[in-house]
This record gives sequence, structure tokens and C-alpha cells, in this order.
Amino acid sequence: MFDPLIMGHRPIRERLLDRVNGGRVGGSLLFAGPDGVGKRRVAMELAQRELCFRRTACGECEGCRMFQGEVPVELPNLLRIAPEGKAGLIRIGAIREDDLVEGGVISWAHRAPAPGCHRWILVEDAHRLNGASANMLLKTLEEPPEGTCFLLVTHRPEAMLPTIRSRCERIPFRPLSAADAWAVASRAGWEEANRETWTALAGGTLRYLEPEAFQLACDQLEAWVALAGGAAFTAAAGPLLPDKTSEASQSEQVGRGLEILLLLLADVARFREGKTIRLLPWAADLERLAQSPLALEPPQARAFEALRGLSRNPAADSLLREVALAL
Repeated sequence: MFDPLIMGHRPIRERLLDRVNGGRVGGSLLFAGPDGVGKRRVAMELAQRELCFRRTACGECEGCRMFQGEVPVELPNLLRIAPEGKAGLIRIGAIREDDLVEGGVISWAHRAPAPGCHRWILVEDAHRLNGASANMLLKTLEEPPEGTCFLLVTHRPEAMLPTIRSRCERIPFRPLSAADAWAVASRAGWEEANRETWTALAGGTLRYLEPEAFQLACDQLEAWVALAGGAAFTAAAGPLLPDKTSEASQSEQVGRGLEILLLLLADVARFREGKTIRLLPWAADLERLAQSPLALEPPQARAFEALRGLSRNPAADSLLREVALAL
């Protein structure tokens, strides 16, 4: 009853299956946990099982193949809502108007589901709902039509409107085990020689399956190491600045760089306390920073503040400069 291609989170998947089979699935669920741990894929497995020819999410039939690779925006029992544009926001047009589906999302939610199916509405990166679109969804989230379930997925629940969070049942996700994450990476073509470095940086997530994403993360880590060591911003910050040709929004790109900084600072603190560090391949850099007079609290506080304000889409250069000045 589970897709064999999905790794980890078995207890959560079993509970969700039991609730669906018992008719006890809630109308609005919030899948919250680290970015890249498979929350979205677990959410889609609920819809996949209903369209699977064997009704088991076998991962092999034509029904299951629709859920592999780039999943369509609309399937008979699934509607996907995702951020768009350089601002990376979910705008009200996707909810109220025909931008995403004819009649809008709320109209789609009230249609009768296909026989033997629910109507699953997957909101990806739900913290990217702008104020208008979030408020438009409030009433429907509170009282979804019978047979309709909203699945909100986010790695930043604190950035969501409290009124949205309060209307959803929270399903917490944790990082994958190192073995499960590496199993997916191996399937994606990563070789054993890269395992230590990839596993250390990924930290139980699948964020760096693409070599380009992994290399950028390595470059960003080295950029923060240089800035923490006193390098000039103009000389070292290149990998941290948004790539205007990327499909990812500016705020998403800046956010990833800030998360790398927080990971680095946390490991410096662990090194100073004699605890096990996560970024073992960068141990020499961590030791050097740990032995320096680098204060950790100011850049940590500034990075967290910057992450909270990313939805306002501030100028990336000035924001990153402010964070770097706190080092």
C-alpha cells in the first residue's frame, strides 16, 4: 500500500493510510518539516493510491507514473497550487480566478470527487501564500466540502498566517535517515566517492540531488567561511547573490544561502563545545573559525530576522551585506 520509490516517513504514511481507510482524514492538514525531506511526495501518495490501478501506490502502473517526474497541475483527484514568478508568491488569481484551473480553486474544491476518490488540494510552499490569497482560503480551510482535503506543505510554518495554521492539523516531519537519503541520491546517480560530502551537506534532506544545486551549496558555504574570516563582501559574496536566470525566486535563493550560514554557525558552536559536528568534510574551516573571536549570536539573529522578512522580497545585495556585517 506504499510507493516503493518513496523513502522514509513510514509511521506517518501508515497513520495517514489508516485514517483515509477509516474515513477519518481531516479536511486541512499542514505537512511541516525541513525542506527537501519528502513532505510533498508523501502528500501526493494519498492521491496516487486512489489512481493506482492496483489501489496500492505500486509505483509501476500507468496511474502511478503520473506521479513520477513533473506532476501535472491537475489530475482527476489532485490540484497543485505552487508559487510563481520572480517574487515566488501564491497570488489571489490562482485561488479566486481562472489562473490555475477553470472557475478557480474554491470552485474546484466544491466539485464532486471521482468515484472512490477524494479531491486533494496540494498547496506547495504554503508560506508563500500572500495575504490576499491566504485570506481567500480561510473559510474553505475551516469547513472544506465533504470529500475534499487541503494538504499544505511548508518548511517555514512560522511564516504562515496564524489564522491559516490554526485551521490545519499539523503533521510534523523529521529529516530522513542518512541511509534513506543516500539511497535516493544513489538512485539519482551519485557515486560512493561523494557520499561523505553529500550526506554532510544534505543533512537528511534531498535538496541537493542535482549536481548544480550541490555545487552551489558548497560554494555558498565557502563564501560564508571567507566572510566570517574577514574577506571583503565584494570579493567573496558572489555565490550568495541570486542568479537572475534561475527559475527559483530571488527570495528562495537568498533563503537557501542564509540557511547555509545558520548551519555553519551552528557547527562552529558545536566545535567550541566539543560536540559532534555535521560538516565534517569542512572540519579545518570550522576549527579555524571556532578558535577565532567570531561572535555567533549577532549573525544568527540577523539571519533569522532576514528569513522572516523574505516574503517582502527585499533587495538581496543590501540584505546579505547586513548579514555579513554582523559576522
